[in-house]
Amino acid sequence: MARSRSSMSASGGFAGRLLLILLILVLLALVGAGAFLATWDIPAPSAGTEKTIPDDRFPR
Repeated sequence: MARSRSSMSASGGFAGRLLLILLILVLLALVGAGAFLATWDIPAPSAGTEKTIPDDRFPR
């Protein structure tokens, strides 16, 4: 019995559909990660730094 066209995709059946689903999932993950990084309010560092510079480094 012949298979109907609707049961076979143009990209190779089950393996093609699986590849397409995985590609869509990876694309959605990348878009989601990009949106998260674009909207994430990264807090500024709260610890101050202090360094003593010797007087020899300044011209007189």
